[in-house]
Amino acid sequence: MSSSIFLAQARQHLAVGTSLFALLVNLGAPAPVAAQQPATHLAQRTSTASPIKHVIIIIGENRSFDHIFATYKPKAGETVNNLLSEGIVKADGTPGPNYSLSLQYSASDTGTYSNSPGGKTLYGSIPPVVTGGPQTAYGEQLFDAGLITTAYQIEPGFLSPNYYQYLMTGGTGLTDGGTGPDTRIPNDLDLPGGAFQLTPGVPYDAYASSPVHRFYQMWQQQDCDASLATAANPAGCLHDLFPWVEVTIGAGDNGTSQPNPFTTYTTGEGSTSMEFYNVQQGDAPYLTQLANTYSMSDNYHQAAMGGTGLNHIMFGFADAIWYSDGNGNAEAPIQAQIEDPDAQPGTNNWYVEDGYGGFNSTTNTPYGGGSYSACADTTQPGVPAVVNYLGSLAKPIAPNCDATHYYLLNNYNPGYNGDGTLAVNDPNDYASFTIPPTSVRHIGDALMDANISFTYFGDGWNLYLSDPNFLNPLDEYCNICNPFQYASDIMTNGTLRGEHIQDLANFYEDVKANELPSVSIIKPSGFVDGHPASSKLDLFEGFVKQIVDKVQASSEWASAAIFVTFDESGGYYDSGYVQPLDFFGDGTRTPLIIVSPFSTGGHVNHSYSDHVSLTKFIERNWGLAPLTTRSRDNFPNPKATKANPYVPTNTPALDDLFDAFNFSGRK
Repeated sequence: MSSSIFLAQARQHLAVGTSLFALLVNLGAPAPVAAQQPATHLAQRTSTASPIKHVIIIIGENRSFDHIFATYKPKAGETVNNLLSEGIVKADGTPGPNYSLSLQYSASDTGTYSNSPGGKTLYGSIPPVVTGGPQTAYGEQLFDAGLITTAYQIEPGFLSPNYYQYLMTGGTGLTDGGTGPDTRIPNDLDLPGGAFQLTPGVPYDAYASSPVHRFYQMWQQQDCDASLATAANPAGCLHDLFPWVEVTIGAGDNGTSQPNPFTTYTTGEGSTSMEFYNVQQGDAPYLTQLANTYSMSDNYHQAAMGGTGLNHIMFGFADAIWYSDGNGNAEAPIQAQIEDPDAQPGTNNWYVEDGYGGFNSTTNTPYGGGSYSACADTTQPGVPAVVNYLGSLAKPIAPNCDATHYYLLNNYNPGYNGDGTLAVNDPNDYASFTIPPTSVRHIGDALMDANISFTYFGDGWNLYLSDPNFLNPLDEYCNICNPFQYASDIMTNGTLRGEHIQDLANFYEDVKANELPSVSIIKPSGFVDGHPASSKLDLFEGFVKQIVDKVQASSEWASAAIFVTFDESGGYYDSGYVQPLDFFGDGTRTPLIIVSPFSTGGHVNHSYSDHVSLTKFIERNWGLAPLTTRSRDNFPNPKATKANPYVPTNTPALDDLFDAFNFSGRK
C-alpha cells in the first residue's frame, strides 16, 4: 500500500462528498509546487553493454498480469500465457472450456499455519465482492472541501492532459463501503466459482475494492505443495485459495480477537481477488497500446510475497532487509511486531498476530503490527511451513535467511523522514511501526561507486518534506516505496539526498533540458498509482502516458528504455507459474511493458523475471557486480525448453531482460 503505514488499509482522505462535480480541467493554473533545484549530474561512466544510456523505471501499484491482460491477443507470430490462451475464459470474458483451471476452494487451517491447508472444498459460487473505494471520487472530495479549485492542483503537470477529468470521477455511489455486496456487479450474489470479468458492471473508470496482499496470506493463496509438482509446474502451486484467504483473515487482525458474528463480509473483501479487466472490450487502452507497439513480458513477477514495501525493497536491495539497532547489528523487535499466522483457538485461519498496526484512541495505546519473521529459526510461527516446502522440492531451495535476523515482510515506515531525521523508533513504543535504518548495500551504492548518475523521482516529494506525518490531504507521496529512504548512507548525507531523491517535477525539468540521469526511478503519488480502492488504472495510464510522451519528444529517447510495471499483484488471481527462489518468494505475475526504440514490434518475452531483473539489467548494462554475496542478482539467467519457456530448468534463475530488446549487435 502506498503512503504512510498509518494509511495502509485505507487512505486518510476527507469525508465523502455529497455532490457530483463536472469541472473542466484548467491546465493553465495554478502553477505547480516549486521543484528543488536539480543537482548537476556528475561526470559519469558512459560505456554501456547496450545502446541504452537512460533507464527509466515506473512502478505502479497492485495489479496482476491476468487481472489486466486476461484477454490480450498478441500480434501474429507471438504467443502469450493468460486466461484467454489457457481457455479459462473466452474473448467476451465468459467462462471458457478450461474454466475449471481457475476454480477456487475453501479450506481448513485451525491450528499451526499451513501454506497449503487441508479440508479443501470446492466453492459452488465464490463469496460476493464487498463494496470498496470511495462513494465520491477523491478529487471531488478535495474540491467540495475547498482544498482545490482544479484537478491540476492534485497532480501539477504529471498527467497527460486528457486524463485530469478522471481525478474527479469514478466514485462508487454506494453507501455501504466494506460492509455489503457490490451491487454494481449484476451477479455479485451468484458469482461463478473462479475468475470473472469486473466490467462493465463496475465501469473501467471507477473505484473498486482491493484484495489482501500480505506475506503469509499470499503464500496461502498460492497453495503450494511439493508433492503436487509436475514437469509443467515444478513448484506444485495451485493458485486456488484466493477468496478463502480474503474472507478468513483478509488484511490482518493486529492480534485482535475474531469478531462475533463473523461472516464473509467481515474482512471487507469477499472475492475481489478474482476480478479481471477485458482489454478486448476497451479496458486498459493505453497499456494495451504500449504492449502492441513495444514489448511486454508475460513471465515477470513481484519479487516477494506480500505488498508494496517489501517489493520496492527487493528491487532496491535485491534482498530483504531486517530489524537492527540502526547501526548494522541484528536485533529482535518487540513481540507484538513479530508475525504469528497460526490460527487463534476456535477459528479458521484468523491469525494470532498479523497486521499493519493500529492505534486505540480510547486507551491512547498502539496495538498489533506483526510484520517480522526470523525465518532462519524453524521454531518461529509460520516459518516451518514455508521452509519445509522449499526443502521438499525436487531441487530444494535455500531460504536464504541469516540467523537471528528478523526480516521485514510487510509494510513499515522507513527509518528516516525525508529531511534525513530519524523517524520515531523507540523499541518500547511501537506506535510508529518503523523499521530502523539499514546498512544493507543497495543499487544506489553500486551506481555511486561506479560514478553513474541516478535519481529516485517521488511524486509529491516536495510536499512530503514539509509534511512527514501526512496531515495534508494532498500529500500522497509513498514513503515505503522509496528504497533509499531506508538506507543510512543516503539519508544521513544531505548532498546525496539532494542528488538522488527529488520531486517528479525535477524529472520533467531534466527531460526538457535533455539531462536525464542514467537511471531514473519514478513513483506516482497515491492519487494516480493505480492502486485499487484508492486510485484507478486509468489514472496510472495517464501518468505513464505523460512520461512516455515527454521522453519521446526529447533527444534522450534515442537511447532510452522505459520499464513500466507494478510493485505487486495486489492479491489478484493470476494463472502464471511462480518460481520458488527463497523464503520471500517469488510472487505472482505482474505486468512489465518495455518502451524503447529497441523494443518495438509487439514482442512478448517469456523469460522468467522479477523486480531484481531490473537491478540485473542496470548491472549488466553498466558493468556492475552483484550487490552482495547473498543478493538475488547473483542468480543466473534462466534456461528453459521450447516446450515450456516459462519454467527455468536451472532454478533458481532470473533474467536480466536483455533478451526483451533487439539491439542488432550495436553498442
